[in-house]
Amino acid sequence: MSGYYTAGEVRAAEAELFTRVPEGEPMRRAAYGLARVVAAELRARTGGVAGRAVGLLVGSGDNGGDALWAGSMLRRRGVAVTAVLLNPDRAHAAGLAALRRAGGRICADPAAAVAELAAAELVVDGIVGISGRGSLRPDAAGIVGGLDVPIIAADLPSGVDPDTGVVDGPAVRAAVTVAFGARKPVHALAAARCGRIELVPIGLRLPEPGLAALEPAAVGAGWPVPGAEDDKYTQGVTGVHAGSETYPGAAVLCTGAAVAATSGMVRYVGSAGPAVLAQYPEVIAAPDLGATGRVQSWVFGPGSGTDRTARDRLTEILATDLPVVVDADGLTLLAEQPDLVRGRRAATVLTPHAGEFRRLTGSDPGPDRVGAVRDLAERWQVTVLLKGRATLVAEPGGPVLVNEAGGSWAATAGAGDVLSGVIGALLAAGRDPGWAAAAAARAHAVAADIAAHAASSADTAPISAGPLLRHLPEAIATLRAGSV
Repeated sequence: MSGYYTAGEVRAAEAELFTRVPEGEPMRRAAYGLARVVAAELRARTGGVAGRAVGLLVGSGDNGGDALWAGSMLRRRGVAVTAVLLNPDRAHAAGLAALRRAGGRICADPAAAVAELAAAELVVDGIVGISGRGSLRPDAAGIVGGLDVPIIAADLPSGVDPDTGVVDGPAVRAAVTVAFGARKPVHALAAARCGRIELVPIGLRLPEPGLAALEPAAVGAGWPVPGAEDDKYTQGVTGVHAGSETYPGAAVLCTGAAVAATSGMVRYVGSAGPAVLAQYPEVIAAPDLGATGRVQSWVFGPGSGTDRTARDRLTEILATDLPVVVDADGLTLLAEQPDLVRGRRAATVLTPHAGEFRRLTGSDPGPDRVGAVRDLAERWQVTVLLKGRATLVAEPGGPVLVNEAGGSWAATAGAGDVLSGVIGALLAAGRDPGWAAAAAARAHAVAADIAAHAASSADTAPISAGPLLRHLPEAIATLRAGSV
């Protein structure tokens, strides 16, 4: 897994590093990595390094020092470097001296910054680092707003909270972010602000992360594959209670996803059986739970309704000792009767979006989405998947898993129905609930990306859930092949 570390964790690791290496060495390592990434980006964008022009936005403190030292290294490679000092009296002294020795240009007048940087082909954001909080100050905001060149952020985009990814005012939007020593939560939670992430090791010794991401290769390696002795029952039988006469599409999408996610068998119960069988004749449909037959997991909720019949069926399903995924209408019912899941011994996975989370808890996830999802998982002793571009999965006692989708193509009606069906299939195959939810989110995101790029209007319009579902087998195959 790839870990993400809070500002406090990184500062503690840096303090320990300072006891092991000479003074200034960590900054020089960070600066060297930053300069290397800037040079590579110059080469990729312009075809060369020497003779090109780079600007530095330099705040006070170590983040500004990283930018200044990197500028001195770029200057020695023939790059024209102009540093704009946003707080000249507090600029990093050693870094500033290094840039001056290398022949860099210094601008100590923020009002003249945009004109000074007019020739720059890239600008390095060294305004604030992990100790910064809040949006950009007016001078910095004015400069950033006046730039029309790609920005490379040193450690994180200035103005974005390092631990929550929250943006509450003017902030940098980077094309590339160079993470020093460790990835921070901002790199996953505000990925659209960060651009491409480049990690530069500087020798930190880090604890076990509280926030982590499954590697795509690990998702592919862990995906259920039938063995020589398997049959349709041993591969996992997924039960789906979804849809209604009013919302038959939810049943089709959820059941189809369980089929596509390689369940050995899918059993459907509900009133949308004819619609399901018209699309997936391999599914076994039943009118009620008593006629369903043996299953190894349940998915309940997409389009199921919230009437007494739906409530009774949810109660019956949760009374079993089987893993259960509760989504959509099922979450509305749980918000009214949370004791149905509290104390369950079998795995329970809840899959709310922000509005459903508010119904379950009485409050929005808020700026600290990681803390909010962890708190709900601990209090209810369930696995919680909080949907979003950065989907979060928490289960009691473990790290929160994050899946940064790389885009918002899956933000479309019915996509959640597909996701819940995939989770149910993985649970039926015996996978751990936290892993199943995070792996399903990864496959779901890859399928959405494939569908978007296959669409002729991918650059202007979102996809729908149907193409996402159709591309799910390809997404799973891509993960298994390690091609993501």
